[in-house]
Formats: sequence, structure tokens, C-alpha cells
Amino acid sequence: MVVPLFLGMVINTFAPNLLKIGGFTQALTGVGYPTFLGMYLFTVGTKITMRAAPRMMVRGFGLLLAKVGTATVCALAVEKIFGGHILGVSTLAVMVAMSDTNGGMFLALTSVMGSKDDAGTYVPQSIETGPFLTMLIFVGAGLAVIPWLTMVSVVAPIVVGAILGNLDDDLRQFFGAHEPIIIPFMAFTLGQTINLASVLTAGLPGLALGLTVIVVTGLTCIAVDRLLGGSGVAGAAASSTAGNSAAVPQAVALADPAYAAIAAAATVQVTASVIVTAILTPLLTSWMYRRVRESRAERADRTESAPR
Repeated sequence: MVVPLFLGMVINTFAPNLLKIGGFTQALTGVGYPTFLGMYLFTVGTKITMRAAPRMMVRGFGLLLAKVGTATVCALAVEKIFGGHILGVSTLAVMVAMSDTNGGMFLALTSVMGSKDDAGTYVPQSIETGPFLTMLIFVGAGLAVIPWLTMVSVVAPIVVGAILGNLDDDLRQFFGAHEPIIIPFMAFTLGQTINLASVLTAGLPGLALGLTVIVVTGLTCIAVDRLLGGSGVAGAAASSTAGNSAAVPQAVALADPAYAAIAAAATVQVTASVIVTAILTPLLTSWMYRRVRESRAERADRTESAPR
């Protein structure tokens, strides 16, 4: 996501008309972004299956509510207490960065350091993906005015994909496997809506945002995961920001033009959070995994040394 996003920003900054020659070439500029986003949302929908075990579903929905709930509380605090910005970070950036987990990283970390149940909890969490939840929460909280048909247009590709994916395993595997092909094109077109000048003003706040995501959502998800019977490893693995979430600020701005002025800066800040959490989330998960192993070893030692 990050490299093609940056290439798009470079073109938009130094040669904004380079690809605007019409036809298929111009379709790869910012005007083609909604098309690639729609394709991406459809492929995401095909991966959502409701045939997971009940315990995994309960823990997955618990982590989903913890992640999105924490993001909502923090975003509302920024909006209501600090007037929509804190240290240069907007309400939109806070909501987007904190509410969407990096699914690939989560599955990789939990498959190595967690249990099969831990990896399975991502099925409900995948609902976070895309702009729909952000739009829904913003509308419900009175932070955005988005027509209901626009909301439907966002969720429709996900719903259609989910229906087809649950009806036909071959379709789910085919489209799910090809999701990564779409992401670079989506990122490239998104980058052509951003000027690099915004990076200079949004870079450091974005790093602070990434650290906040790790600490706040990480500790919250660990606590909820353990409360629901998990080890905390899945909670730690859910402390990241998804790479595809960099596309959400612009999607929200397309739905509500009131956010157009801050969408570029929010995109850069969310991208910075993606990079920060990509480095720190594995470290947090490893720390949690070591704690779990040490705790289990201590319990085993006490059991063996107990008098019989």
C-alpha cells in the first residue's frame, strides 16, 4: 500500500497532469480511485464467512467492539473537547487509524504465536475493513452528513461479496486470493489526490498517532481478549492500523465534502500510523506471547511441585 501511494503522491506533486491524457491512462489517476475502492470492497466481502465456531465469533466480535469502540470514544473526545484537532491530528484520522486492524499481520502473528481460535477471531473483525463503519459512526454521532444512498453504495459491494463468498467456496477463494492485486492500484490512484507538501505538516503528528494506536487500542484489546477467555495474544495482534485504511479518509471526503479539506492530511497521518504499527505491533505481540508462556510454565512448575 505505502510504496504505490508514495509514487502517486510524487506524480501529483511534481507532474500533476502527466497521466491526464484521457482514456485508460487517465483512469489510473485519482478519478479511477472510486472504481478500485469498489473492487476492493467486493473482494473483502467475499472473505467474510459466518461459519466460524461460536467461541471464535464471540471473541472476534469482542475485539471488534473493543477496537471500534475505543476509536469512537477517542474520536468523539477529539471532536467535542479539542474542537476537531489535537496536536495536528484530526478527528477523521483518529477514527480511521484506531478502528481498522491489519488483517494480514493479525493472521500471521496469531498463526505463529497464538492458537487456531486466535486466528479465527479475525472473521468478525474483518467487518472493520473499509469506510462503512467510519461513515456509520460519524453519521450516528452527528459528525458527518452523508446521504443514505451513499452509505448503501459503500456497503453494497461488501454485502454482495459476502453473499457470494458464503454461497460458493470457490468464489471466496478466487476473489480473496486476488485482493492483494487490487491494493497497489487503489493506493496509486489514491496517492494522486495528495500533495507531498501535506506530508511535511502531517508526518510527525502521524507518528504520534501510530504510538497512540499501539498503546490505547493494544491495551484495550488485550484486556477484552483475556476477559473473553483468550490469552491476550490476539488482542495484542489487533493493535495495528490496516494498510488499506489509508484509503478511508478520501472515501469519507467523497461522501461528505466537509472533510475534503483535511482528507489529504488525514491520509498521510493514517499512513504514518500504518508504518509505526507495522513495526511495533509484532513487538507487542511477542511481549504478550512471552508473558503467556512464562505464566504457563510457572503454573506447570507449581503443579509438578505440589504434594500428592
